[in-house]
Amino acid sequence: MAENQPIIVKKVKKGGHGHHGGAWKLAYADFVTAMMAFFLLMWLLGTTDPSYRQGIAEYFKDPWKPSVAGGANTGDATSIIKGGGEDLTQSEGQVKLTNKGKQDITAEAGESEEEQNDKDLERKDQAQLEAMEQKIENMIETDPLLLPYENQLQIDITEDGLRIQIIDEEGRPMFESASARMAGYAAQILHEIAPVINELPNKISIAGHTDAKPFPGGGQGYSNWELSADRANSARKELIRGGLKEDKMMRVVGLSSSVPLVKDDPLHATNRRISITVMNKHTADEITEGDGSMNVSAQKPLNMQALEAAKEAAKAAAHPPPPPPAPKGVPGTLTGGGKSSLAKPGIIPGTLTGRQSGAPPPAPAAPAHPPDH
Repeated sequence: MAENQPIIVKKVKKGGHGHHGGAWKLAYADFVTAMMAFFLLMWLLGTTDPSYRQGIAEYFKDPWKPSVAGGANTGDATSIIKGGGEDLTQSEGQVKLTNKGKQDITAEAGESEEEQNDKDLERKDQAQLEAMEQKIENMIETDPLLLPYENQLQIDITEDGLRIQIIDEEGRPMFESASARMAGYAAQILHEIAPVINELPNKISIAGHTDAKPFPGGGQGYSNWELSADRANSARKELIRGGLKEDKMMRVVGLSSSVPLVKDDPLHATNRRISITVMNKHTADEITEGDGSMNVSAQKPLNMQALEAAKEAAKAAAHPPPPPPAPKGVPGTLTGGGKSSLAKPGIIPGTLTGRQSGAPPPAPAAPAHPPDH
């Protein structure tokens, strides 16, 4: 039976390499995409001028800086939609790169590191003051103690810093008539504002203003000047009672009625006010080291560039350049009546300039009036 058993032969087929999948295709696609993006970036950088490249570099250093200096496709800070405009190719809602913006960027590129640091500090200071302005405005709208006096509080940014004005309202004065004693509601406003002002290290300036109603005595006795200074000092005391650090105070001044808010009506109640300025670093440094000038404009901030130009013009007018020296006269040359000629004195009528050699000097003219003794 063993001889009749069938023989079974197994054949094993060796297959090829297994399927590796498509992962390499994804990796290759990513590589090609990255290379395309790289070459596109290099092409864009090669076709832009240096000012654009400088603006891009400044954006990565400080994203807020190009928005101030200006630049193509830079979002308009006044637009509700950040970036502004429906399309980046449109100029509407976008800040255009003007010639001045190009000059500023080019100039900043050549500035020293110290100058750039100073500008960065100024921008940071400005941003902090604007944030404080927004915080105080929100506080006025939400605080039940301040909301009733919303119309008597004016907040704006000037060249000196953040200005907070507390204004008299008809029938609701901050001070008693002709007195520096502050009403309770005005003191409460200062107590609420003091902790917010304390959050920044900036110095404080306070100015008092009155209306133009004069005191009896023709300004020889107690006047609006003393009253405005006393009221400013009362505001200083109330701020300190509210928690303001005393070392933050730098200046307290009285301006009387010299800067009316309503120029057409000097007796209007709105002209009676207290101005509290949270000064920026530049203004504080000027008071400490410079001329101590102060922007007290009641309406719009002063145009500082125009003011500097006016100062230079005034200097030039006060000290004009000396006139060119007159040409020296030829001895015996006549000016005035008759033609110029070499002549002897007294022969031709006229004024004789110069004198011949050996001629005696002219006698000094007698004064028109004798000197006072």
